[in-house]
Amino acid sequence: MNATLMHDAIFYVMYFSLAAALVIIIERSIWFAWTRRQASQLAAVLTTETHALPESVTRRSSVPLRAVQPVLARKAQASAEALSDEVDAQYLLSKAAMTRGLWLLETVVTAAPLLGLLGTVMGIIDTFKALAAAGVSDASQVSAGMGTALYATGLGIAIALVCLVSNNFLQNRMERINELLKVLLLRAATPVQRAEPVAGPQDNGVRRYA
Repeated sequence: MNATLMHDAIFYVMYFSLAAALVIIIERSIWFAWTRRQASQLAAVLTTETHALPESVTRRSSVPLRAVQPVLARKAQASAEALSDEVDAQYLLSKAAMTRGLWLLETVVTAAPLLGLLGTVMGIIDTFKALAAAGVSDASQVSAGMGTALYATGLGIAIALVCLVSNNFLQNRMERINELLKVLLLRAATPVQRAEPVAGPQDNGVRRYA
């Protein structure tokens, strides 16, 4: 086993993981901000009496819009139980779009420190092999080699911290959007209250409406 090659390969894997995590963090941050803005615009025009959405909020497709439209389409004909099932289905279908890519951040949070530790072990093995081959007994050279090996552990912990903070931030944004999406779906599924005729002894047979 070539310890030097393994040590270098681990560094490349960690750098690649950091680059991939940064792409996910930037993409999800922009996507969550845009989705929340679309949901807020939809909430401003959607009420329990809405049967069709205005063109101003349907011009651009979004997760909240795709979730609400099927519920509105079935609102007039479907029963309350069918609407409830539709709300649950649309909410579950939105989960895939919300959580896309976040699994990678969670994986990097767990794997980066372990990769760093493995890189340190490989670096230490490589350092002692080089020292033994050259017959060097100078403590300063040993310390320099150990410092280089420990850099892998520090890098792994730093990557994990960046991904952990970013993942918690994105999870919080996703929860806010999910809460707003629940409100939108409940509004879309609420049946319109119709006035019922109320008759009384003083009505003399004439119907009155509440």
